Amino acid sequence: MRVTVDQQRCIGSGMCVLAVGEVFDQREEDGAVHLLREDVPSELQDRVRHAARVCPSRAITVPQETDA
Repeated sequence: MRVTVDQQRCIGSGMCVLAVGEVFDQREEDGAVHLLREDVPSELQDRVRHAARVCPSRAITVPQETDA
């Protein structure tokens, strides 16, 4: 799964970092989201989807789940 972030939209709440610190971090200068890895391993995908859902500014984009 590939994840993208919109740093311009981010309000720096840090919810993503709390949810998945292995994938997200925050920039020191303004607190905006910083993506540590675009390609998310399968074991972190559910947590990344959760981070996208709880992001108050909707700055995280993940592919929609498809039925297999």
